[in-house]
Amino acid sequence: MSISGNWEHRRVEAVSRMGEMDRRTFVKLSGASAAALIFGYGPFTESVWSKPRFSDYPFKLGIASGDPLPDGVVIWTRLAPDPLNGGGMPQKKVQVRWEVAEDESFRRVVEKGKAFARPELAHSVHVEVGDLESGREYFYRFEAGKEVSPVGRTKTAPKAGAGVAEMSFAFVSCQQYEHGYFTAYRRMAEEEQLDLVVHLGDYIYEYGPNQYVAPGGNVRAHSGPEIVSLSDYRNRHAQYRTDEDLQAAHAAFPWAVTWDDHEVENNYADEIPEARTPTPTREAFLARRAAAYQAYYEHMPLRKTSVPSGPDMQLYRRLTYGNLAEFNVLDTRQYRDDQAAGDGQDPPNPGSLDPARTITGDEQERWLLGGLAASGATWNVLAQQVFFAQRDFQIGAGQRFSMDAWDGYVGSRNRITNFIQERDVRNPVVLTGDVHNNWACDLKANFDDQSSETLGVEFVGTSITSGGDGADTSPNQEAVKAENPHIKFFNGQRGYVRCRLTPEEWRTDYRVLPFVKQPGAPVYTRASFVVEAGTPGIQPAAEQPVQGTRVSSAAIESDAKRIKAQEEADRRSRGRRNR
Repeated sequence: MSISGNWEHRRVEAVSRMGEMDRRTFVKLSGASAAALIFGYGPFTESVWSKPRFSDYPFKLGIASGDPLPDGVVIWTRLAPDPLNGGGMPQKKVQVRWEVAEDESFRRVVEKGKAFARPELAHSVHVEVGDLESGREYFYRFEAGKEVSPVGRTKTAPKAGAGVAEMSFAFVSCQQYEHGYFTAYRRMAEEEQLDLVVHLGDYIYEYGPNQYVAPGGNVRAHSGPEIVSLSDYRNRHAQYRTDEDLQAAHAAFPWAVTWDDHEVENNYADEIPEARTPTPTREAFLARRAAAYQAYYEHMPLRKTSVPSGPDMQLYRRLTYGNLAEFNVLDTRQYRDDQAAGDGQDPPNPGSLDPARTITGDEQERWLLGGLAASGATWNVLAQQVFFAQRDFQIGAGQRFSMDAWDGYVGSRNRITNFIQERDVRNPVVLTGDVHNNWACDLKANFDDQSSETLGVEFVGTSITSGGDGADTSPNQEAVKAENPHIKFFNGQRGYVRCRLTPEEWRTDYRVLPFVKQPGAPVYTRASFVVEAGTPGIQPAAEQPVQGTRVSSAAIESDAKRIKAQEEADRRSRGRRNR
C-alpha cells in the first residue's frame, strides 16, 4: 500500500471507530491530511510526473483568484482532464508553473514561480502571490507540461488606510446547477471592471438528480447521486466548475467566498445534520462535513489560513479597501446552535428568544465586534448568509419567523445591533443570500417599533439559478413586505447585485434576468437604491431604471438570440486557441 493509500486507510478506519472516540481524536486521526499537506508535516505522495502528457486539456475547470490584499492575491487552478470522474489524473504530483503580469499579453511579467499539484488535494493549486503593487490590475496564467491555462484578470486591494474615491463589487449566491443556466455570471463578467465579487454561499448543491426540482422542472441534471464522500464532493464541484459562464466570472474578477449549507447538506447546524440526511449519526456527519470542507477548499481561491483540519475550517476573515470599506466575511453555519423548534417557520419560542444561543459562535462574534469597534472605514460590511432583518411571515395578528435565519437567533442579532448602536459603528451594511429573492431592508434598533432608530441597511440578493426563472413579483411576498415596514423592496427574479461605493454614497443595483431555463438571457437593472454616508436608511436612487423585466417579449428574444450567437462565436474561438 502506498503512503497516501495508507493515510486514506487510517482515515476510513478512524471514521469507522467514531463511536469510540471524542471529537478531538477524530480531528487528529481523520482530518489532518489537508493541513498536513499544506504545512508539510504529514504523509503525501512524493512521486513526480516529470513529463506529463494529459489525456485531455487539463485546465477544464478554469482559473480563479481571490482574497485580494494590498500586496497580493491568491491564484487558483486544478488539473482535471476528466473532471467528472475524479479528475483523470495519476496518483503523482505535477509541477505547475505560474506567471503574473501587468499586461494581458504577458510582456511585463512581475512575478512567477512553480508549485506542485498534489493528488491528495485533487491536483489543485493555491498560490499566494505577494510583492504586488496595491490597487492595480494584474493578469495571471498557469502551465503544466505543454498545456497553458486561460488568462485571468485580478486586482489587488488599496493600501490600508489609503483614501479611496470609489470601488465597485457584486455579490451572488445560490446556483443550483439543475435549475437553470449560469447566464448571470456571463453578464456579470461583461460588466465594467469590478474590484471584487462576493459569493455568499450555496456554490454547489448536494442533492442527487431531480431530488430538488424547480417550478416547471429542471433543465440540467446533477451527475451522480446525493454526495457524501470526498470523491463525491470533488466531482460535484467539478461539474459546477465546468460551466463556461461561471468560469468567465472567476477569470474576470477576484472573489471572496463563504459558504452556507448546501456546500455540505441542507440546513445543517454545526455538528447536527438535517433529519433526512443519508449520514444519520453525528459521527458519520462529521466525516461527511470533513469531506465537504476539504473539497470546498480544493476548489476555491483561499489562503492557507482557511486550510481545513478534518470537520473544522476557518472561513471568517476580513478584507479592507483603504479607508472606504471593510468586509467582514462571516460563517453562520459551522458554529451555530441547532435551529429552534426545527428548521421551518414558527412563532417566537423559548429557543429562538434564548439570549445565550448563537448563530456565529462566541469566538467569531468577539472577532466581529472587535473589528467593528476598531474599523476606520466609511462602510462596514457584514457579508453573510441568511436573512438578518426581522421578517414576519404571519399576515395579520401573531408572528411567524424562519428558524434558520437570524430570527431564530434573536440573542445573536441583538448583541450585534446593540453594539452597533452603542459604539456608533459607521454605516453598517449587511449583505445576504440564501432566500432566492431580492430584498432591501432598513435595520431597526427594535423591529417591532418602526419609530425606533435606523442603524443600518441590509441588501439581500437573489439566486443565480435556484428556484428556476422566478417572477418579478409575488402576492404572498408583497404581503410579507407590507407586514414588515422596514422591508422596502422585493423582487423574485434571478441575477446578481452590483454595488458602487464612494465616501459619500452607497448605490445598489439589482440586476435581473427574465429567464434562466434557457441560455442567453439579457440582464436589466430592476431597481436601484442609495444610502447616504452618515444617514442610515435606504432611499430609491434619483433615477430609477425602466423595469427591464417588463420590456416586450420580442425585444427580450431578439437580445437573447444576439447574445447567444456572440457567445457561440466566442466558444468556437476559445476552442481553437486551446487545441
